[in-house]
Amino acid sequence: MEQNTLPVLWSLHIGVIIVNIIHNTSDYHPKVLRFLNVAFDGTGDCLIAGDHQGNIYVFDLHGNRFNLVQRTAQACTALAFNLRRKSEFLVALADYSIKCFDTVTKELVSWMRGHESSVFSISVHASGKYAITTSSDTAQLWDLDTFQRKRKLNIRQSVGIQKVFFLPLSNTILSCFKDNSIFAWECDTLFCKYQLPAPPESSSILYKVFAVTRDGRILAAGGKSNHLHLWCLEARQLFRIIQMPTKVRAIRHLEFLPDSFDAGSNQVLGVLSQDGIMRFINMQTCKLLFEIGSLDEGISSSAISPHGRYIASIMENGSLNIYSVQALTQEINKPPPPLVKVIEDLPKNKLSSSDLKMKVTSGRVQQPAKSRESKMQTRILKQDLTGDFESKKNELPDGLNKKRLQILLKGYGEYPTKYRMFIWRSLLQLPENHTAFSTLIDKGTHVAFLNLQKKYPIKSRKLLRVLQRTLSALAHWSVIFSDTPYLPLLAFPFVKLFQNNQLICFEVIATLIINWCQHWFEYFPNPPINILSMIENVLAFHDKELLQHFIDHDITSQLYAWPLLETVFSEVLTREEWLKLFDNIFSNHPSFLLMTVVAYNICSRTPLLSCNLKDDFETVEDMQAKVDQQRVEDEAWYQKQELLRKAEETRREMLLQEEEKMIQQRQRLAAVKRELKVKEMHLQDAARRRFLKLQQDQQEMELRRLDDEIGRKVYMRDREIAATARDLEMRQLELESQKRLYEKNLTENQEALAKEMRADADAYRRKVDLEEHMFHKLIEAGETQSQKTQKWKEAEGKEFRLRSAKKASALSDASRKWFLKQEINAAVEHAENPCHKEEPRFQNEQDSSCLPRTSQLNDSSEMDPSTQISLNRRAVEWDTTGQNLIKKVRNLRQRLTARARHRCQTPHLLAA
Repeated sequence: MEQNTLPVLWSLHIGVIIVNIIHNTSDYHPKVLRFLNVAFDGTGDCLIAGDHQGNIYVFDLHGNRFNLVQRTAQACTALAFNLRRKSEFLVALADYSIKCFDTVTKELVSWMRGHESSVFSISVHASGKYAITTSSDTAQLWDLDTFQRKRKLNIRQSVGIQKVFFLPLSNTILSCFKDNSIFAWECDTLFCKYQLPAPPESSSILYKVFAVTRDGRILAAGGKSNHLHLWCLEARQLFRIIQMPTKVRAIRHLEFLPDSFDAGSNQVLGVLSQDGIMRFINMQTCKLLFEIGSLDEGISSSAISPHGRYIASIMENGSLNIYSVQALTQEINKPPPPLVKVIEDLPKNKLSSSDLKMKVTSGRVQQPAKSRESKMQTRILKQDLTGDFESKKNELPDGLNKKRLQILLKGYGEYPTKYRMFIWRSLLQLPENHTAFSTLIDKGTHVAFLNLQKKYPIKSRKLLRVLQRTLSALAHWSVIFSDTPYLPLLAFPFVKLFQNNQLICFEVIATLIINWCQHWFEYFPNPPINILSMIENVLAFHDKELLQHFIDHDITSQLYAWPLLETVFSEVLTREEWLKLFDNIFSNHPSFLLMTVVAYNICSRTPLLSCNLKDDFETVEDMQAKVDQQRVEDEAWYQKQELLRKAEETRREMLLQEEEKMIQQRQRLAAVKRELKVKEMHLQDAARRRFLKLQQDQQEMELRRLDDEIGRKVYMRDREIAATARDLEMRQLELESQKRLYEKNLTENQEALAKEMRADADAYRRKVDLEEHMFHKLIEAGETQSQKTQKWKEAEGKEFRLRSAKKASALSDASRKWFLKQEINAAVEHAENPCHKEEPRFQNEQDSSCLPRTSQLNDSSEMDPSTQISLNRRAVEWDTTGQNLIKKVRNLRQRLTARARHRCQTPHLLAA
């Protein structure tokens, strides 16, 4: 028996391939067992794989271990590992069945049957409660709680199913057929929501493979062509057609590469072509990012983890490769170089501002074994007339440009709260580069911000974590930010504002630093003297008295201007005031921030002019902030009191209304009670009537039952009487038939006896004639007349004997007829009166029957000896025949008597 073995997982975190798994047997002649299917679990750190012998393995990528969880003894055709119960998985087998196993207990949970062909796809609902299994002729919806089939999709054989699956994060089922028709169904009601239109004839292809983004908005479809169709499921139209390189002739598999920070709108699509190479392209730029597989080691199928960190590919040679997405995208997601360097490393010649600017471009990461000739050129063949709405999501709508926004801001003083974030993103033109940000986040917490909570003790742990993550990303993006002491103060208000969208927070801070703080680092680690000099010059132009006051008391711009800049006014303004301020800062020139610092000092000139000591100037900012804060608190207190007063009035009105409602409810309750009491009485009366009627019905039912019982007994008695009468008739008919049979037999016997007697008489006559002839011959010699007389006497004697024999036979026949008649009459009387006792009559009959024979025998003694012997023989035969008949008749009478007695006893038993 073969034993399946797997090599120990080995890690290559510095390369592209993390794990290469080769499955072989430990037999004398080892052979490779090919993997057929692979699937990730919901966390993305574990995957299951099945080979062609039915062995199912679980690989723990985080714990660097594997485990054989099941032996199904047949090849698996599909796998699913993202059920609601994390330890369970579904496997479709070659016998068209689907089984559910538990990876912990390694036991069979359920066995589902219903398909008549091979299952090639298993789609699980986002909740893990339902699953759809798809074969070429049908698709079936299963309830994974009860493992019962809920619905079945049957189609015409000529159409065929390509794929049926759930849309992510929705309750919609998408069904794709071989005639390119695509329908969307509601999962609960199976109501058809919509149907996608047919693709244009200029680029019509038969769809074979499909993929949907994590937010369920974009559907990618491909087939036996190098064209990719991108459908917008919200607009229900085809919005882009992507042409792959010419070496791609057919597309075998499609799958989107997830990103942790793209909110499900995946931008990278993996395309597996017929040459075994899986190419990953950006849908927006249509650029090839990277590729896995080669012509020598082609990929058969592939699966991507839900968090987008790993790619598991089954190679054409049957092995399993697991790739690191981070290593594949290392060059693409590599952050741009720092805009500035530490002052000690700067060369003598000073860098200009134009040298600090950098344009971020997306490049392609090549595999080490690939040459430049293997690069693929992609281009967009056709685009929807509505345009690429995904690339314009941060653009302002038509008719609303920056100038009009400035006019609105000047009129209202602020942007609408509902649209403020959108306007900020549009004004700042944020790129929303999820890939680059995820790369920075994956690098972890920077060492400079490990103890951030000690220096800035923030109560909210979530806010502290987001601040630490954002600062670490900025430090990884540029090394100088790890040594910038005021960076937490500058970033904190934006982190608090955008704590639910870390990518936007990072890009807003980075954009602010690049555009409004780009010259702050020229004297790093010192404060930006150049910027502070600008503020001082502006203050000198607008308020010379205040500036002279600062100069007289040795107050520099690092004291009255720099604290405002490094905290971006977050410590001196309230939330609403700060939001209004940055509405204006983002809508104007970057110098507006410097003008704001000057304006704040001019507005605070009265308390500033009253300060004569340096310590007073240091605290005046805090005092002003406290005054503003106190003012805000007072205003909030008055507003609160006003609200309390209004709430009290409202409460009183509500109490009055509630009292009125209570009174009305009590009245209604009393009326309801009365109605209930009346209804209760009616119900009791109705129940009593129903009870009486029930008793009456029971009595009537009992009477009907007794009547039915009496009728049944009468009917049974009549049937027994009728049966007895029929039996008597049958017996009478049998007796009649036996009587006729006896008469027939007697007639035949008489005829036979008569024939015998005639024959004997003829023989006797012939003998007499012969004797006479001989006698005549003897007496011819001359006998005398006396001899003739004697001869005549002898002849008369013979004649007398003949007459005696005839008379004896007639008497015998008469006696037999009389005896039969007596026996038949007795049998009929016995059948009619079965209960009476039978009287012994046979002795008298025998005595009477013997009288004629005695006389007959006496008469026959006078006959000739030969004639007497013949008659005696016949008499013996007749006696034997008569005795036999008597015995038969006697037996018949006995049987009839027994039956009659039995019938007489039966009614007595029934009556008892």
